[in-house]
Amino acid sequence: MHQFNKVWFFWLLCVCLWNFIWPEVDPIYDVIAAIILSIVSYQLKKNKYV
Repeated sequence: MHQFNKVWFFWLLCVCLWNFIWPEVDPIYDVIAAIILSIVSYQLKKNKYV
């Protein structure tokens, strides 16, 4: 079994929070938020902060 990926879980948590806190936003903002969170999680993993 693969090791639990903290970065992926952080990204998923942030995307879920975004969708539940601001459900009325246009879908394009969901995509933009997911892209930004993906970049942040990539940087965290690259720099080994998580």
